Amino acid sequence: MASSGLAYPDRFYAAAAYAGFGVGEATSSAAISRFQNDVALLLYGLHQQATVGPCNVPKPRAWNPVEQSKWTSWHGLGSMPSAEAMRLFVKILEKPKDEPHSVPGSTNGTSIPEPNISENGSSVEAQDKDVILEGLSTVSSHDQWTPLSVSGLRPKPRYEHGATVLQNKMYIFGGNHNGRYLSDLQALDLKSLTWSKVDAKLQAEPADSTKTTQIAPCAGHSLISWGNKFLSIAGHTKDPSEGVTVKEFDPHTCTWSIVRTYGKPPVSRGGQTVTLVGTTLVLFGGEDAERCLLNDLHILDLETMTWDDVDAIGTPPSPRSDHAAACHADRYLLIFGGGSHATCFNDLHVLDLQTMEWSRPKQQGPTPSPRAGHAGGTVGENWYIVGGGNNKSGVSETLVLNMSTLTWSVVSTVEGRVPLASEGMTLVHSNYGGYDYLISFGGYNGRYNNEVYTLKLSLKSDSQSTLKEETLSDTTSRVIEPEAEIYQDGKIREISVDNADSDLNNRNDEASEQLLADLKAQKEELEATLSREQLQTVQLKEDIARAETRNAELTKELQAVRGQLASEQSRCFKLEVDVAELRQKLQSMDALEKEVELLRRQRAASEQAAMDAKQRQSSGGMWGWLAGSPTPAV
Repeated sequence: MASSGLAYPDRFYAAAAYAGFGVGEATSSAAISRFQNDVALLLYGLHQQATVGPCNVPKPRAWNPVEQSKWTSWHGLGSMPSAEAMRLFVKILEKPKDEPHSVPGSTNGTSIPEPNISENGSSVEAQDKDVILEGLSTVSSHDQWTPLSVSGLRPKPRYEHGATVLQNKMYIFGGNHNGRYLSDLQALDLKSLTWSKVDAKLQAEPADSTKTTQIAPCAGHSLISWGNKFLSIAGHTKDPSEGVTVKEFDPHTCTWSIVRTYGKPPVSRGGQTVTLVGTTLVLFGGEDAERCLLNDLHILDLETMTWDDVDAIGTPPSPRSDHAAACHADRYLLIFGGGSHATCFNDLHVLDLQTMEWSRPKQQGPTPSPRAGHAGGTVGENWYIVGGGNNKSGVSETLVLNMSTLTWSVVSTVEGRVPLASEGMTLVHSNYGGYDYLISFGGYNGRYNNEVYTLKLSLKSDSQSTLKEETLSDTTSRVIEPEAEIYQDGKIREISVDNADSDLNNRNDEASEQLLADLKAQKEELEATLSREQLQTVQLKEDIARAETRNAELTKELQAVRGQLASEQSRCFKLEVDVAELRQKLQSMDALEKEVELLRRQRAASEQAAMDAKQRQSSGGMWGWLAGSPTPAV
């Protein structure tokens, strides 16, 4: 099958299909097995870059060397434009016309001829332009919001919805319209700028994949892309649960599923922020079902799906909802703005995720106005803030914060009551044709909106121009990265990758050899790492066995001590009883002593009275004798 007569991207798709690269992981793996390791990995990375875009999936685990090598090949291409990846994919498969080359696995020796390229590369550039001038690349102005002309049935106007980008599509889920929660899932193809409704079902039982029902309507939730799927976290619902619910959507099966999590989940809420940091999600703040504002911090490990509530030191942000959050350098969590029931904020808080300490850093540039319900998106080290409101009107300016220098600046300002000055809108980032785009959707500014706006950034982000630390990136970039010249107007003119096809082939061979050597070194390193891990596992098992034995001995000793303690407690109880009885006896003896003392006093008083009476008798007889009175007979 000859493809030289086709224009891009049809030429690329024909070459990819001929080489065995189809849709899905199984067909890609089958195609890889048809080539040598170095060429196969390079073709895989270019195919992924051309069809999916820059690699944003997490790095596979170290003990899966095949998947890690594939990821390294794709990730090493950085932000290479889709058009360039298509062209290089075709060139690697093709050979010069005088040296026909059968595609591995072909039975008829059919070859894909070398494309016709003029000395200055004009024909290739023209074909590449056909690829670039579609979708978002039709936007020509830089640093200025532009409404997108989209086709298809637009979603219902809404705000407080969720949005994310996955495989060159922007997904919109849920939201609020006229006080009613929504449950529909819509997708905007960023290549064709066409809306389509996704007929998604909820898998009711994990054990029964055929049993499905409708997803519950929600608003104020967060959508996060993770691998080739995306997650919906938290959100307000009509019948809220006690804890935060995590749902997962698979675009291949168009099925929602409830993710089983472990640990204590955060209380159900909406208006929170959920930020992807490595392989974890950091949830902060929001408003629970009772309209109580929150400022708690929770982390969900995406590998174990385990929640952990964090007690950070320092002064945290005050309880709030409808704020914005971003992560810088996989270490710092930034919180900006938000609102309470009575006021809006413009404060900036930073959490060091290593020390778990809050701080209020000093900022530079113009001070942002208070706002809530705004949207944020990161591009490299820049954090863009769009929209929001302050209880009086919508915020018209688009701000950017350089997270390295903490310097604010104004990107653009809109006039009037436009959707960009709305609350509850969403903002996503997409790289297309070598440029970064911010895409906004929806919001509420007195009316519900469903317009799509985009902001084309003038220069590529720093993160896109940074060389990757991976070895494969270093070797691959010498083969496939085009030189570029940046003019004052911000446009980039690509220069021919190679001056001649022979140079390309020679450099490909050198890079392939270097790539193979690097892969072998990585394999040896992984095997050594695996051996060390196995040795550590054995040692840990021995330590665990010793610890269990020691634990059993300590348990026996503890039981013996508990028995002795019980007997001592019984003896002490008897002694306490005896002491109580003795105290009662002592109290009785005190009473007896008092009675005896009283009797003694009475006896002494009686004896004294008797003596006094006897004395009086003796005195009366003498005076009677002297007076002549008769003496009484005895």
